[in-house]
Amino acid sequence: MQREKIKNAKRIVVKIGTNSLLNDKNELNYRRIDRLAFSLSSLMQAGKEIILVSSGAIGVGSSHLNIEERPTEIPDQQAVAAVGQVILMTVYSRFFNYYGQAIGQVLLTRDIIDYPESYANYRNSMNALMANKIIPIVNENDTVSVDEMDHHTRFGDNDTLSAMVANTIDADLLVLLTDVDGFYSANPQSDPQAKKFNIIHEITEELLAMAGSEQGSTYSVGGMQTKLTAAQDLLDHDRQTVIMSSHEPSQILELLAGLDIGTAFITP
Repeated sequence: MQREKIKNAKRIVVKIGTNSLLNDKNELNYRRIDRLAFSLSSLMQAGKEIILVSSGAIGVGSSHLNIEERPTEIPDQQAVAAVGQVILMTVYSRFFNYYGQAIGQVLLTRDIIDYPESYANYRNSMNALMANKIIPIVNENDTVSVDEMDHHTRFGDNDTLSAMVANTIDADLLVLLTDVDGFYSANPQSDPQAKKFNIIHEITEELLAMAGSEQGSTYSVGGMQTKLTAAQDLLDHDRQTVIMSSHEPSQILELLAGLDIGTAFITP
């Protein structure tokens, strides 16, 4: 019964991270993208409203240019993001088109949200896309945004961006797809005693401590702490969040059917 709010969600933001889009060779994982496109297209056809927040521009660009590590200099990040964003949207377009689903690209910087006129335009654009049964694919505009420490232009990570999108377009649910199948009391890859949480109503300092380091991996930024912070942002606005595995994106359909998938952050 506690997951009824998730089952009944109408407007849903789904966020997928860089590591979930790439395989072990740091190349695009086409099978996973296909399953993601199928699942989100199916939900749209079932009457849901879907927004996809996708990382990956810098990772895909770096991989395409044979750059082994995420660039550290801002101009280099911007350059590889410009390359990667074109590749990423081309791939998304191909797979979503296969399932008869139209998509649209939305690139954001924080200042768009900060200024009333651009914020209103952003909301109008997002609502128009969804009214026309188009899935907005949102990413931070890494090509022009500046240092991650400059909060006037950058969100810094796409967990934060996805929470902002969910709150500003009045979503019912945020689904964070990641490389683990939920939130654990410890790292399940190194601690066999780690316990997965099914439902969380409040994010405490103890839970934040369990999340460990914020450090992402090769091409990504962020970690489990940023996901908990995103979930807290949604709880503060009476919205729900689920952290679940990206390995089989079609489980999103099972989640929306009411199954106990991932860790759900639900208002009491």
